[in-house]
Amino acid sequence: MLTFFSRLFPAANIISTEWRALTTAVNTQIRERGDNFRCAESNPSNHSADHIAQFYSLPKNDVQTLFTHGGLPKLFKEQCKTFNETCIMIRKPAIDVINSLKIIDYNKPAYRFVLYGVMGSGRSLSLAHIIHYGHKNGFLLVHVPWVGNWMRRCRETSNAVMEEGLIDINIDAAMWLTHFKTQNEELLKDEQFKVSQDYIWNKREKTAQNASLLELIDFGINRIKYASSCIVVLAEEIKKLSKSGVCKTLVAIDGYNAFFHPKTRIFKENKEIVHPHKVTVTKAFLSLTNFDWNNAGIVVTVDALAMGEPNPKSFLPKFLLGKEGFEHLDPFIPVEVENYSEKEFISCIDYYNDRKWIQQYYPELRNELSFVSNNNPFKLQEITGPL
Repeated sequence: MLTFFSRLFPAANIISTEWRALTTAVNTQIRERGDNFRCAESNPSNHSADHIAQFYSLPKNDVQTLFTHGGLPKLFKEQCKTFNETCIMIRKPAIDVINSLKIIDYNKPAYRFVLYGVMGSGRSLSLAHIIHYGHKNGFLLVHVPWVGNWMRRCRETSNAVMEEGLIDINIDAAMWLTHFKTQNEELLKDEQFKVSQDYIWNKREKTAQNASLLELIDFGINRIKYASSCIVVLAEEIKKLSKSGVCKTLVAIDGYNAFFHPKTRIFKENKEIVHPHKVTVTKAFLSLTNFDWNNAGIVVTVDALAMGEPNPKSFLPKFLLGKEGFEHLDPFIPVEVENYSEKEFISCIDYYNDRKWIQQYYPELRNELSFVSNNNPFKLQEITGPL
């Protein structure tokens, strides 16, 4: 039958043969490039501009410690499960911030960096790379995976128990305390991490002066009613510990602008919308992103999705933070996270091909994907899913 078809359509047979040969040649060329899209160095402390556009693999223990309770985008986590590895591309914004954290004078007020960019450009993964650097270099990590979850999808609200007029989100607060403890447990075992004064919660319960910071955290986790208030206390104790030289602190907050957007989905009993500044935990993280302390680095991202605006007029920090948020952070160092460069795009395609995420790779596919996705990392991830 094939012989008959080949005799009937000889030209088609030639084209088909040539196409298979060309596709094979392309795939062979990709294999011959070896693992140029991979970085053998898994410690972000050793990453430099020479590694930009390469993927590095995070050790499983580090992933469990840092991101068990959040910090990686949902679609990316699903992809990592499929690939059976957690790999992050080394990109210039993360390298720029890491290099700055290596050389800044920690005796001066806390330096503040703001990652911004169009939706899907990779701000959260750049932040994850920076967090991994902080973990490897002994920073005390204060990481909020996504502020939008607190302001728009909180699990429970109640009137604050420690300060009248505020609203507690205690279940979310207790979950964050668990996240903080998981990320820093080894560091917090040091006897120097202790509270500076007595904290009286009620007639029968208090956290005594010189109690360990872990005791304070466990109290907030086990007594959920006081979880939000524990975060406020913890924030002030962290600042004191940093100023006294006990530790260096890295504050990393994704979707930071949600702290300033007036339209939350938190309501009072009379159905009135609660402003973020009336939420107890906001007080803690606005304090931590102030410049009135030292021995710390602060890295935040701004994102329209964090405040429920999928089609913003601008993705620039001044617009997303608003006047109040901008003035709170000013002065800060803006760091734009752009769409993939050509080199990064090719590296990503090579990685997807290596992981068999792209089943059929042919010469024109790369150009088509580049055009359709506009080299946007998130769009590229979505488009290549069915391939």
